[in-house]
Amino acid sequence: MKKLARRIKELRIKRGMTQEEVAEKAGMKYKHYQELEEQKPPRDTKYSTIEKVARKGLNISLKQLFNF
Repeated sequence: MKKLARRIKELRIKRGMTQEEVAEKAGMKYKHYQELEEQKPPRDTKYSTIEKVARKGLNISLKQLFNF
């Protein structure tokens, strides 16, 4: 999960977006997104949440997200 969290943060920064912007576009609470990116996700983080962050929040494919 740590690699994934670092990758999400890296992609967000490359796109010049704030955590708030990604969370809003992904349709999730800012605090939940922040915990995900800071490597403190709840144990029950679902694949669908990761998919929302990639596709809606960062506007990338899952393949691009997992290309690390």
